[in-house]
Amino acid sequence: MAVSRRILDRASSVLARDGKATVEDLARAAGISRASFYRHFKSREALLAALAMAPEPGARDRILAAAVEMVGAQGLRTLSMDELADRSGVSRATLYRLFPGKGALLAALIDAYSPLEPVSRLLAERQGEPPEVLMPELARAAYRSSHGRAGMLRALFFEVSGLAPETEEVARQTIARVAGLLVMYISGQMSAGRLRSMHPLLALQSFIGPVLFHILTRRLAERVLHLDVEGERAVTELAGAWLRAMATEEGANE
Repeated sequence: MAVSRRILDRASSVLARDGKATVEDLARAAGISRASFYRHFKSREALLAALAMAPEPGARDRILAAAVEMVGAQGLRTLSMDELADRSGVSRATLYRLFPGKGALLAALIDAYSPLEPVSRLLAERQGEPPEVLMPELARAAYRSSHGRAGMLRALFFEVSGLAPETEEVARQTIARVAGLLVMYISGQMSAGRLRSMHPLLALQSFIGPVLFHILTRRLAERVLHLDVEGERAVTELAGAWLRAMATEEGANE
């Protein structure tokens, strides 16, 4: 049983790197001979079937909960999948069945914990609303969904260029999709005369920057600078400042 478990554990990580790994490769990774491999698994296909077995209930949630804590503490780039398996209380085989690599793990973390997903859903549902209504709501949604999870934002925005190519691509696609929706909305509002004209991407950066900075530094500001403004109120005020800066002459005179 111990040898079978070791084969499964090692095979998951080997196959995640090379889906065409041979029995010889798998046996070598487990530190056994091919003959020993075949005593435990009749064929490579039998091993793949064993790896495809349903993981224990709750494993996915435990892995994601442990992963978001680890990303917050040490970043995504240095996160160890083996350590994650240990922290989650699952086998390495189970971890790699659910998340074949960091790219798959990051995609699941973004879906479960990133503020980008709630923001994009809100924007899709309420894109017909004017900026003075929608932009503060977007800021509040970002704050609510990232509360206590600033590490995810750091990983997404500041570690992207240092990640492995497949993981970097996941982060880039997510950021590009949400940023694209926001740029389209802002550009449309400029065309409608509700926001003053400038490059829409720069306008977006001037909105995201203060809100992101507040989220990332809030705990420090509370502890060191004694900030006593409730979080949602703070980002609402930042959004209001952006709206005043982006107001057209007609809107500013109303």
